[in-house]
This record gives sequence, structure tokens and C-alpha cells, in this order.
Amino acid sequence: MTNTALLVIDVQNSFTALPRWQAISAPDIVQRTKTLVDHARASGDLVVWVLHAEPGSDGPFDPKRGQVTLQPGLSPAPDEPVLTKTSRNAFTTTELGRVLTRHCIHRLRICGIQTEQCCETTARIGADLGYQVDFVTDATATFPIAHRDSDPDRPYEQVLSDPHTLGTAEIIERTEYALSGRFARITSIEEVCSTATAEA
Repeated sequence: MTNTALLVIDVQNSFTALPRWQAISAPDIVQRTKTLVDHARASGDLVVWVLHAEPGSDGPFDPKRGQVTLQPGLSPAPDEPVLTKTSRNAFTTTELGRVLTRHCIHRLRICGIQTEQCCETTARIGADLGYQVDFVTDATATFPIAHRDSDPDRPYEQVLSDPHTLGTAEIIERTEYALSGRFARITSIEEVCSTATAEA
């Protein structure tokens, strides 16, 4: 095994139950994730699966609803850790740090949902803990964000038509600007896979 771990963050069925799923930036996020997982396995990298839960919320992220599960097409191998978090980042409420230490991991590759939330916060914490972090932006996905002063209860169609809503392209660009050179190296599926192929 190498000293690199691929963190697959929150590519779960909970999101598909939300109205905003219709506006996801990467509708093929499962296939994009699977491409990275296949390359990680072929390269001998550790794959760590992370799910997000909100116990007692009675929503799609409440485990009792049965939707805190990986989306169809994604399946952990028997020796791949599956962790469930209740915080935005993948470290604070899980055993992730211990898992990475046990496997002598020094580099993290991050993919999943959402770009600017759980993926970005995990990248920031990982960098602060001393890991080298690769942020595979095109293997992350996000949704338009309503303006902070807008009505949180209005129909999602109104959010999408509101000129003050922040679009996914802007969110992704801002995330890259914030992380690059500080918390992570910005990379792509193509770059990761071509590098893995060249080193094989």
C-alpha cells in the first residue's frame, strides 16, 4: 500500500432526496468517483468512505430513514474503512485520524459532496494536521447557494431563478481560490489518473 488515501466524502443517497439534487453541478458524480476509486485501488492507495449523518433530524440524513448509504454504483471493498461523521469535516467526529496513522498515510486525495462544505473543510483540517492534500475538484459536486438574506422556506425553483443565488461554477471557483497554495493542491481526475498510470 502507498502512503496516499482517497477520501470519498458523502456520495450518498441522502442528497438525492433533496429538491436541490436537480441542480447538482456534476450529475455523474458517481461515475467520476468510481473512476478515482478504481485508480486508487489499482495504485495500491487506501480508499476511505465517509458518510454524513444527522441523528434525530428526521430528514434524509437521519440514519433511521435508511438513506445514509452510498449511491448505487459505489461499493466499498471488504478491507476499505467506512466512517460516519456528524460534523462537516471528516476528522472531528470519526476515527479517520487513527485510520490514516495506522496505514502510514501522508497524502490525502479528496472527492465527494459538497465541494465547499464537507470536502473543503476536510481539506483544510487535513492540511492543518500536516497532510499533503490533493483536492480533485471535478470529482466533487455542489449546489447553488441562496443569498443569506433570502427566505429559507421558499420553493427551490425560486432559489434557482433568483439572480442573487450563487451558482455552482462560482462556488467551485471560489473554493479553488481559497484552497490553492494554502490548504491543498488543486487537481483533476485526468491528472490523478494519468499520474498513476505514469508511475505504474
